[in-house]
Amino acid sequence: MAKTQLGARVDDEIAELARARARDRGLPLGDYIAALVREDVDGLRQRGLDAARRFLDEHQGVFDEAEDADRHAPGAHAA
Repeated sequence: MAKTQLGARVDDEIAELARARARDRGLPLGDYIAALVREDVDGLRQRGLDAARRFLDEHQGVFDEAEDADRHAPGAHAA
């Protein structure tokens, strides 16, 4: 497949985050960016976010109860 070089200006922080994440995934930066674009176009990211939202909507009560229990447990005080 032919490759095209792109140029983009981003904040230093974003550039470093992108480099670090690419390293974490074991990808060259260009391949990491290509994967992000592909995931966006394919809707994988949005489907994941939608699934997370559905999970939280269905189970938020469990998390709330656990937080309340921690808050009211004897000896559970913030420092």
